[in-house]
Amino acid sequence: MNIFVAIIALIAIILLFTGGFVQSLQFLLWVGIVLLAIAVILWLVRAISGSRAR
Repeated sequence: MNIFVAIIALIAIILLFTGGFVQSLQFLLWVGIVLLAIAVILWLVRAISGSRAR
């Protein structure tokens, strides 16, 4: 019975860490999308204003 409880606890800990990593990955995905949107907006502003400074 103790081995059964230990296996269940181990599975619960693995699922807890997996859930945490998936949530953080989902957060980072949204951060990436927002940063991509900001980059596109800045590129459009630069293209519309005609600024060609390099």
